[in-house]
Amino acid sequence: MHHALMDTPARNPAPDDLIIAVEQMIRYVRHSARTGGLSTAASSALARLSREGPQRLTELARAEGVSQPNMTQLVTRLERADLARRTADASDGRGVLVAVTTTGLEVLARRRAERAGALQQLMEDMTGPERQATTTALLALARVIDNRQDTSEEHRA
Repeated sequence: MHHALMDTPARNPAPDDLIIAVEQMIRYVRHSARTGGLSTAASSALARLSREGPQRLTELARAEGVSQPNMTQLVTRLERADLARRTADASDGRGVLVAVTTTGLEVLARRRAERAGALQQLMEDMTGPERQATTTALLALARVIDNRQDTSEEHRA
């Protein structure tokens, strides 16, 4: 398999080369998670529920960037698979909250382990300095993204 990326000197990549590399990594790692046979949308919604706790369907749809009818269908599929459940909102008798189930948490944990294993395999094929640079870069990206999300949440409040 030959990629243009390999021909580019590491010091001076074309602007597109970095985003292509990120997209390839995401695709590779995402496809390595097989447990539960979840779509990207299902996996993302479940992960959000596990991080942030139960949410109203409308909030979940907005946060995930999908329409409410699409989120309703997705939650119905997750319920059938015993990965999520709807419960009454104690603060509003008419409201419904969506929560991840114990089974959902187990599936998420297995999927994360599969993705971590895939990333580990990629890093095993790197030199020591490449492995160190990748670790530094990924942690730096996570920190910057986290800071941006905190800032954007402050603006919304």
